[in-house]
Amino acid sequence: MKKYIIYIAILIGGLLLGYLFFGTGDVKNGKQETEVVEGHEHEGETSQMWTCSMHPQIMQPEPGDCPICGMELIPADANADGLGADEFQMTNNAMALANIQTITVGGGGEVENTLTLSGKIQVNEEANAVQVAYFAGRIESLNVSFTGENVNRGKLLATIYSPELVAAQQELLTAAKMKESQPALYNAVRNKLKLWKLSDAQINSIEEAGRVKENFPVFATVSGTVTEKLVQEGDYVEQGQPLFKLANLNSVWAVFDAYENQISGLEEGQKIKVTTNAYPDKELEATISFIDPVLNTASRTLRLRAVLDNKNENLKPGMFVKAKLERNAGQEQESTLSIPKTAVLWTGERSLVYVKTSRDKPVFEMREIELGATLGDTYEVLSGLESGEEIVAHGTFTVDAAAQLQGKKSMMNQGKKKEDSAGMQMNLPDSFQKDFTGVLSAYFDLKDAFVNTNVEETKAAAYKMLQQTENLKISNLGTMETQHFKKIRSMLEAISVNDNIENQRDHFIVLSENIIAFASNMETFKKPVYIQHCPMVNNNKGADWLSLSEEIRNPYFGEVMMNCGDTQQKL
Repeated sequence: MKKYIIYIAILIGGLLLGYLFFGTGDVKNGKQETEVVEGHEHEGETSQMWTCSMHPQIMQPEPGDCPICGMELIPADANADGLGADEFQMTNNAMALANIQTITVGGGGEVENTLTLSGKIQVNEEANAVQVAYFAGRIESLNVSFTGENVNRGKLLATIYSPELVAAQQELLTAAKMKESQPALYNAVRNKLKLWKLSDAQINSIEEAGRVKENFPVFATVSGTVTEKLVQEGDYVEQGQPLFKLANLNSVWAVFDAYENQISGLEEGQKIKVTTNAYPDKELEATISFIDPVLNTASRTLRLRAVLDNKNENLKPGMFVKAKLERNAGQEQESTLSIPKTAVLWTGERSLVYVKTSRDKPVFEMREIELGATLGDTYEVLSGLESGEEIVAHGTFTVDAAAQLQGKKSMMNQGKKKEDSAGMQMNLPDSFQKDFTGVLSAYFDLKDAFVNTNVEETKAAAYKMLQQTENLKISNLGTMETQHFKKIRSMLEAISVNDNIENQRDHFIVLSENIIAFASNMETFKKPVYIQHCPMVNNNKGADWLSLSEEIRNPYFGEVMMNCGDTQQKL
């Protein structure tokens, strides 16, 4: 028993000495070790990512240089989860380097007092005339063969065979034999022929010849230009039926549309200055002669017109024209929102701007708006923006490219459902289509370089395609087409200086979407062109490309998944 007591005493003493010599240090060290572990765990949770100020789609776990432009990477904002589904953020450096400028809508900037209206040249209806058939019959010949032909008064327009006129001539010949005994009957028959627009000379010639004429001419009663041909040779016409529409183009109408909120500044007799797209350096002075009393409820516009002198016939019906007029000094303008033209992107039917949704950070979101009239270098905004909102006024195209690269709403990507590039309607002149075939040829070389996963070959092909685009004349393209063409050039510039094949492919996605939009609006191709699609590209969002072969050779994966995809459409 004593032996066990001694063992217990020794054990207790050892524990006491161990605590005195090592206890404090162990606790301290234990605490330090816990803090280190906790510190490591915290560091793992907030690991820093690095991005490029010009290419925010680049995300790397360590500092270095941007694989696209070679710029030094900067720390990425770790707290980006607070952005909305359609919002995206750019860095301050990107804003500065791209010279992106914003303005506040309704911020008190001075608004021009000049109102600009758009319209068209139309035929002056007051100078219109309709040439009709004055007797029924069959058209034997037409002496006017096409619309646009000038006709002078008295010109032979057509020859008509009329059974009624044949019978009336027989009556004339019979009455002429009895004109001494029955002068009233004779005069009545002559007057009947005059009602059919036969002249005294024609009636006298029938009497002198003593025989019936089967075909009678129709002469123009007014001078003008044939705007519509209503009959053909061999047609049967009724008395009073229209044969031609004639217009005197010595004067024409300039017809403009004014929005509802502009009506108070317009009045008949107001002086305007008119310019045309055909003669932009020539300014015509005119006066508002008529304002439509009825508002178009669909477009919320009111039509007004002015009469323009056109003796030299330079103004053709259908021409686009613009009118500038001074607003009344007392007109209230505080309720009108206006934005610079440079802030607006066009996608055909839609007008888009980028709204800065955060006052402190460069966070943007695309917004569709409705525009009114043109006021100098600005547009009136009818809906979509509120006073005090901040929008991108300069560098809008650069912001849109950043949005598209990040998969956010953009000109080409309208939100949850991606807009079909092949369905985009564009107006491409024949000369542009002819020259664009060279760009397409260079595109197919670029696509093949991506299939081969060759960085240097890809850079060279992109540079070659970029040079092809420089030869294209884009001055006759519309605003929407021009903006998409500029995006093509922007993507080619990025690919041609990029040393990372995957980032090159990111830009090739955007390039292909815009190329497909142009190609789908071309009338003919020398060879079949196929639109092909891979659903696994771009984080399973999918992407398209063009190919000359129906065989799938995937430019986004190369040899890794060469046959991934399928043919969507044949152009």
